Amino acid sequence: MKLLAFDTSTDTLSIAVQHGTALWQHSGPGGAQASATLIPTLRTLLAQAGLSFDTLDAIAFGRGPGSFTGLRTACAVAQGLALGARQGQGVPVLPIDTLLAVAEEARHQHGCTQVVAALDARMDEVYVAQYRWSAGHWECTLPTHLSAPEAVPLPPGWTLAGNAAVVYGARLAAHSCPESLAAPVFAALPTATALLRLAPALLAAGQAVPARAALPLYIRDKVAQTTAERAAARHAAATTP
Repeated sequence: MKLLAFDTSTDTLSIAVQHGTALWQHSGPGGAQASATLIPTLRTLLAQAGLSFDTLDAIAFGRGPGSFTGLRTACAVAQGLALGARQGQGVPVLPIDTLLAVAEEARHQHGCTQVVAALDARMDEVYVAQYRWSAGHWECTLPTHLSAPEAVPLPPGWTLAGNAAVVYGARLAAHSCPESLAAPVFAALPTATALLRLAPALLAAGQAVPARAALPLYIRDKVAQTTAERAAARHAAATTP
């Protein structure tokens, strides 16, 4: 297959191009820099692979959850590139959940088959979902949701993957099940190569959409506190013993 994939949902920009069995990839700073470097870098990778937007079978991107700015960047670029390809006829777009990509990265790197994927959501919260690898594909056993770090579920025998442990550390160990304290924890991000590994099965399942229907996945509908809320939070922190 001829595929382009990219993810800008975290502080790391990840881009990959697949042409048959050959792979070209790039990883670099994300955040505010992603909007400036994404298009030039993916153009370079496509040129190295001998591909153009017109020859792609699909464009895959991490749809979220994640950084609001990053998700908007990825969605806008995917839509624009897909709409402009093939003289306006377009190419299919494949939005993929970033937490699913985290689970896939953990499987690929560490052989994990039962994964609690957890990414930092800022504002003292975590994006969480659970996935089980079965019969050659992933099954979602707990849909994506927001959680306090202390409330992240980690059943016995499951692996915690993502960047939440790096941010919240021991706060993620406050689980009700004692066995979970010994569970493996792996740092994993939603890489573009993970998106490429997921893409064939998702495309075969009919998950690709027209460019105009490719939308970000926002779990939180509020990204900033009001002045009164910030003041109340500061007061609560100052008066907590």
